[in-house]
Amino acid sequence: MKPAMVVMKLLRALLGLVLLLLGFAGFFTCAAVAVDYPVVPAQQGVQEWPRGAFHVHTTRSDGHGTVEEIAAAAKAAGLQFVVLADHNDFTPREPAFVDGVLIVQAVEISTPHGHLVALGMQTPLDGSRARQEGVRAVEAAGGISVLAHPVQEKNPWRDPESARRARAFELYSADTFFREAVRSPFSRLIPAVGAYLGNPLHGVMLLVTPQPASTVELLDLVSERPRVALCSHDAHGWPRYKDVFEGLAMYLPPQALPEPLSTDPRTAATQVVRALTGGQAICAFRGLGEPAGFALEGPITSQRVARVGDVLTLRLPPHPPGSVKVEVLGAGRLRPDGVSVELVKEGSVQIEAWVVAPGRFFGTELKPWIVPSPVRVVPRDVGF
Repeated sequence: MKPAMVVMKLLRALLGLVLLLLGFAGFFTCAAVAVDYPVVPAQQGVQEWPRGAFHVHTTRSDGHGTVEEIAAAAKAAGLQFVVLADHNDFTPREPAFVDGVLIVQAVEISTPHGHLVALGMQTPLDGSRARQEGVRAVEAAGGISVLAHPVQEKNPWRDPESARRARAFELYSADTFFREAVRSPFSRLIPAVGAYLGNPLHGVMLLVTPQPASTVELLDLVSERPRVALCSHDAHGWPRYKDVFEGLAMYLPPQALPEPLSTDPRTAATQVVRALTGGQAICAFRGLGEPAGFALEGPITSQRVARVGDVLTLRLPPHPPGSVKVEVLGAGRLRPDGVSVELVKEGSVQIEAWVVAPGRFFGTELKPWIVPSPVRVVPRDVGF
């Protein structure tokens, strides 16, 4: 057979494969048009909590949007603040209100052990030292270390010793969702891309999956001392910033932010950093519903420590019957009432509200909805 004929057959086969994939994706595009969000309807007359995006990249590193474009996307998505974290951007910049959105500066550091988001520095970071020492360098600058996508297959955190020094942990990461979807192109990526073309929010929400390995790693660290769980947008501009911002957010309930955000950007940035890293902030996949009204009640200290034998109860926002399930992992046991958790052993416990959400094939999937930080569980005779 002549080479030209071989090339033509290969090109036809490739074209056929492309058309097949487009048809497959188009199936999900058509289905997505009929999907409605949120799953849990918004409550009337309830004061919304301040909300924002954590870990966002701009054109100063590998993001596709300027600060102004990101602020416009955040405003359109109803966010009040954005924490930027460009790669190895050690040039100090002042916080600012841009288009009414508070822009808080942080940095994602590439270290020998993995990636680390540093925020709230009191003195400028030494870039060379930060790259080599990671958590210790951030501590020396008076900042707070957040382990970025710590169990991601591509770039996990690889140093247990420094992990124990970090204050916070990205429990859910939008970037990790996308990378996991790439490894499952037919079951996750193509359905999400097809859905995105017809309903961007549905496309984003189809990427959201449980992260059991991340939760187990976090609970192991919390067993030693309390840690903060954050949800990371790790947004680069595709999917579009606005669509990712509408899919999830970090919320600052009254116990995290007792006073309104200041109109002074420096003061407001300090408020946001303190609220995000204090243990009382809430992550919510807002495409599924707003979290206002959620609370984890019981004998928990401000440092999120409780004792063996204590009972914690979730107060959930109003929701359709049967649509929400309480998920418990670690040192707790869900009681038959479905909202109370008994702490049965020493260690740590993660308690989340999950919701029955639209699935890929016209069905439904159980997805994380409201995610607080874990609770450390100590022996009954330990004093606080």
